[in-house]
Amino acid sequence: MTTSQAARPSLTVYKIGGGILDAAAELPRFLDLLARQPGLKLLVHGGGKGASALLRERGHEPQMLHGRRITDAATLEVVTMFYAGKTNKQLVAALQARGLNALGLSGADADVLRGIHRPPAPVDYGFVGDLTAAGVGAARLHGFLAAGLLPVLCPLIHDGHGQLLNTNADTIAAAVAIALAGFYAVTLHYCFEKNGVLRDVNDEQSVIAILNPLIYAELRAQEIINAGMLPKLDNAFAALAQGVERVIIGHALNIGTEMHTKLCPS
Repeated sequence: MTTSQAARPSLTVYKIGGGILDAAAELPRFLDLLARQPGLKLLVHGGGKGASALLRERGHEPQMLHGRRITDAATLEVVTMFYAGKTNKQLVAALQARGLNALGLSGADADVLRGIHRPPAPVDYGFVGDLTAAGVGAARLHGFLAAGLLPVLCPLIHDGHGQLLNTNADTIAAAVAIALAGFYAVTLHYCFEKNGVLRDVNDEQSVIAILNPLIYAELRAQEIINAGMLPKLDNAFAALAQGVERVIIGHALNIGTEMHTKLCPS
């Protein structure tokens, strides 16, 4: 049974990607800011460039298509080591040092993220998974949060049949936020290396302060918003339509400030 609307505490789901994970000077500053933010928190992280470097060290050239990693068996082995191992545990240790009782998880741990193997047509991405809110172990995550833990989720889910699957971290963050909206008043905060959604990618001050579906459609048609921002925004608007109260997109070092893009449902 879900928590009643009136009684729901606040939860912020933060998502960070490779642009912050790879920034040696910025990541500790982000974690300092995160530790000072009030309320319950959950962190979803991407992978960063380290996995590609490790693949090359092992004699495998990384393969990308439309900004997505093609994940063959050798790549899955490396990203599992790098995402669920090194990256996740370093983040957990850093959060513990800041007084946050973090719990590092892949999707297979406690069955928190169960999805499906993406079909091979029209593009065969290999061991890549798709996740919806129905596949999120919301009650289990709620239990961890209620116990005073800060879940830290890496971008690997499982299919329930023993197979790990590489999965887009933006999608995971949105699915988790939607699934937990029955327990909490959820804010989904995408933290990356830009100040927000920009009208001009070369001008950090051209932040679009408010973005709704109509404005998004217009800017997308004009190709002012394109490429990697499209799946992020598609996930974000889907989250707003399915119970998430607020979605914010901005620089990881601006959390707690008004410098960001706020998404509105209408």
